Amino acid sequence: MAQSRQDLLSKLADRGEDVVGKLADMPAAQRLVDAGVQLKDRVDELQKRVRGLDALEQRVDALEKKVDQLSRPARATPKRTTAARRPTRPKAPPKG
Repeated sequence: MAQSRQDLLSKLADRGEDVVGKLADMPAAQRLVDAGVQLKDRVDELQKRVRGLDALEQRVDALEKKVDQLSRPARATPKRTTAARRPTRPKAPPKG
């Protein structure tokens, strides 16, 4: 029984190698493989760009918060009025 399994697996392996060899000779199969490789490269590039968007979104959120804070009307604080000060004259030395 073990011998028959090994023969079956050997036959399948041989046939698989034959099929792969024939596929390599077909131009359509080569174009399909090339398209698959290009798709993988494009998906990798897209993933890198999407990762960069997360950082940009965080920066935009932080900037929006700052703009909101700066856009708020200032709190109503009572205006402080200072009396006009007269220029001080140096005191005259005491007479006497």
